Amino acid sequence: MSSGNVPQGDIVAGIWRDFAVAVLTAFRRRDERAIADDRRRAVERLAEETIRRERRTVDPPE
Repeated sequence: MSSGNVPQGDIVAGIWRDFAVAVLTAFRRRDERAIADDRRRAVERLAEETIRRERRTVDPPE
C-alpha cells in the first residue's frame, strides 16, 4: 500500500489520529446533549413550580 512518497508509518499514524478525533468528538457531542437535556429538565421544573406558586396565590385554600 504505497501512497506516493508518504511513509507507511505516517499513514497508520494518520488513521489512528483520525480514529481518536472521531471518538473524542462522539463523547463531546454526547456530553453536550446530556447538558442540554439537563437544562431542559431544569426549565420544565422551574415552569411547573412557577405555575404551582401562581395557582396558590390566585386560588387560596378554603
